Amino acid sequence: MYFTLSSFEFENGETLKDVKVEYTTFGTPRYDEDGKIINAILYCHGSLGRFSSMKKILPLSGVGGPFDENRYFFISITSLGSPGSCSPSVTNLKNKFPKYSIRDIVNFEKQFLAEKFNINHLLGVIGVSMGGFVGLTLAIEYPDFADFIIPGVSSYKVAGHDFILSKFVNEIIESDPDYNRGELTYSLIRTLRLANLAEFNFGLSKEALRDMSNEELSEEFEDFGNESLDIDIYDLKYCNECSMNYDVENDLDKIKSKVLIVACKQDPHFPPELDALPMHKMIENSEVIVMDSELGHLCFNELESISEELKEFMDGFDDS
Repeated sequence: MYFTLSSFEFENGETLKDVKVEYTTFGTPRYDEDGKIINAILYCHGSLGRFSSMKKILPLSGVGGPFDENRYFFISITSLGSPGSCSPSVTNLKNKFPKYSIRDIVNFEKQFLAEKFNINHLLGVIGVSMGGFVGLTLAIEYPDFADFIIPGVSSYKVAGHDFILSKFVNEIIESDPDYNRGELTYSLIRTLRLANLAEFNFGLSKEALRDMSNEELSEEFEDFGNESLDIDIYDLKYCNECSMNYDVENDLDKIKSKVLIVACKQDPHFPPELDALPMHKMIENSEVIVMDSELGHLCFNELESISEELKEFMDGFDDS
């Protein structure tokens, strides 16, 4: 489904008109006496994902499950900068698209919720990877907006090897003189493939990759590179820079929402000892679950393994 914002103003002051928002919903909305939805949960996907990423929680949406669709109303938005909604590729602005931040993504989604659903308060936010950045930033910028935040395989800042990875992707893209032309060339297609291949090593766990033969790895690597050609290089560049500049470490004490941090022991992007556990200590009203999954950064595809823990957390919120 699609909705159009009449305009959207970026943090840097630039404004776009007729801004496209791609979204989907499922579940059962409940209303208060003023007609306001009181059980809405916003799902925020990872970098360059789409609204359909919400399918990761569908196995837990059955009757009695932690995300029971009869109890909650889920809204999933293709975020600012991602293909499907307002982005460099969708607007065809390419490298003339306004630079955006995680705060811009938050304000984009908050404005959509207000204009489309008349929502000015959420029951909660579930955010995966970069979507976790969005959830945490929303809780910092608007402390009374959501009762809970569940950031999954995420962090409070991009640092260390993740920052260097982002810098490396930027270097690859900027090294191609065709990037500034704003049009797709054969050289840019090759550059796009190389930039995406830099990410290959940071999805599955080291254990999962080690279990594959070199022949299998070579085939997976080749397939990953070919599939990544569906991504627009300008969408990638803008999203990469947005993520690279994310750091809310000094603002975590502003969070009033209850926070459930979901991490994965084998996550090559955000290992728990460097990200989830320190974040847990810095956020006063928080809990943490560390999953054990060889899917690593992709572990949200196995959420059933922590169904009981998620159910216990969700049962703490009265949506009636």
